[in-house]
Amino acid sequence: MDVTVKLRQVQERIRAAAMRARRDPNDITLIAVSKYASLEQIQNLITAGQRHFGESRVQHLQTRQQEVREWLLETLADGAEISAQLKWHMIGHLQRNKAAAAIETSEIIHSADSLRLAEHLNDLGGRRETPIPILMEVNTSGEDSKNGVPIPAAIHMAEQFETLAHLQLVGLMTMARQSADPEESRHCFSTLREIFNELRFRKICGPHFKHLSMGMSGDFEIAIEEGSTLVRIGSAIFGAHTEPAMETGT
Repeated sequence: MDVTVKLRQVQERIRAAAMRARRDPNDITLIAVSKYASLEQIQNLITAGQRHFGESRVQHLQTRQQEVREWLLETLADGAEISAQLKWHMIGHLQRNKAAAAIETSEIIHSADSLRLAEHLNDLGGRRETPIPILMEVNTSGEDSKNGVPIPAAIHMAEQFETLAHLQLVGLMTMARQSADPEESRHCFSTLREIFNELRFRKICGPHFKHLSMGMSGDFEIAIEEGSTLVRIGSAIFGAHTEPAMETGT
């Protein structure tokens, strides 16, 4: 099935899930996770109006961004305008030695999972005119295989992140436990929402703190029902992949 058809199907499922939760579908951003997509598929999505894309590795993000920019500038009269509209998200585990490249290519870094990484990003942010938007990743499943701040440390870690002048904590991110039953993801998502609400109640974070990045192809409707504002969708748009999935969005 054509990726643009799958895109429309996912958009409709997002709309339906939002309506069930009595939410405005416009408050939910679809991030197309392009790590297993071809350049042609990405081009087709851009032509269909998709503007947010996510990658798990910094070098993939750089390559994708460059390929798409070159295609837009070479083939479309309004290519420069469209290129400026595109938003690229770093959704994978970020190593400190890749941080400088990540902040140059990413709209938001979804995976700030330690104070050490946040402090390094903050040091890099001192060279910029505006703070670096980040999401704090929380390990809501408790699995050792997943990255993220442990649940008991999340409030205190967010407080520490907020003291870093060159970062802007705009929300939280999590990955649910993998399961054939999407309902089993609900507890992870509701836990993240509770942490989010606690941070807002205590006024630890400012008005920019408004995003919950949670939900992938198998469970994004449950995530939306639990408050997600950023869903990371890969295989539901691009089809099943043959490589092992990376832990970020699929």
